[in-house]
Amino acid sequence: MPSVYLDTSALGRVLLGEPDRAAIVRAMDAFDVHVASRLLRVELCRLALRHSLLDAADRMLTRISLLPLDDGVLAAAETTPPSTVATLDAIHLTTALRLAEAGSLDAMLTYDVRLAEGAQQHGLTVLAPS
Repeated sequence: MPSVYLDTSALGRVLLGEPDRAAIVRAMDAFDVHVASRLLRVELCRLALRHSLLDAADRMLTRISLLPLDDGVLAAAETTPPSTVATLDAIHLTTALRLAEAGSLDAMLTYDVRLAEGAQQHGLTVLAPS
């Protein structure tokens, strides 16, 4: 089953109804499995709270398998290259890399340039449909 890692930069665009929303949803629909770090829930809910869209965020999150943050992921994220990836994005990248190493990830959907570059440096397929 094809799987995609979803980053907050992508789901936030869907939540806020950005112009590329339909393209993102189409890209997501091409995958049977949607996964992300539990961090996604925190980030998306904080965004939703600022825009009074918490119920919509909750509905979106029901389609996503959220992987728990654990000490192993956090410790690895401290030093996962490249150093240009921001702190919270390092957690997303590390989680995606662990899935890829286990053969459980086909692509990452993100609009964050530094995260995308970091994922590509590790050989991950990165999607940013428009």
